[in-house]
Amino acid sequence: MSKLDGNERWKTKMIMTEHVEQFEEQPREAGSKMITIEERTMVRDLILLPYMDTMVSKGLKELEYSGSILKRAYSMAGQAIQRRIMQDTYQLQKELKQRNIRVLADEQEEFLVYYKIFCRGYQERFGLTRDVMRTEISLRLTQYTADLGAALRDHLK
Repeated sequence: MSKLDGNERWKTKMIMTEHVEQFEEQPREAGSKMITIEERTMVRDLILLPYMDTMVSKGLKELEYSGSILKRAYSMAGQAIQRRIMQDTYQLQKELKQRNIRVLADEQEEFLVYYKIFCRGYQERFGLTRDVMRTEISLRLTQYTADLGAALRDHLK
């Protein structure tokens, strides 16, 4: 709704159709520069994936020193999950680069981790609490494990 809506004087003025179209397109162009919900989810995933990779690496190192009989199988599964994390990281980086979005670490407080998002000329500060990060990482690692289990089941059939 523009400032002129409701003003009876402007109803009689003639406006060229090209001007109307240009005016109607302006808000859409400005809105397209802002980060969307889908892109925000991609940014969150890009932030979490390195933490997940670190956790899997630590788990693999701990596994080296264990005396488990299934040490080799667990190690192979961990490496497969780690490869998948790296593939997802690469895909997200590529997709965000195409959309002209950059993410940089900003600062860490006691319970929050902040990042700067540079999105098509705009800058935004994005924060994640450690609890949310833990929950999301747990859910994602569970999904990776389930995907690996499904792939193994399909392969064995």
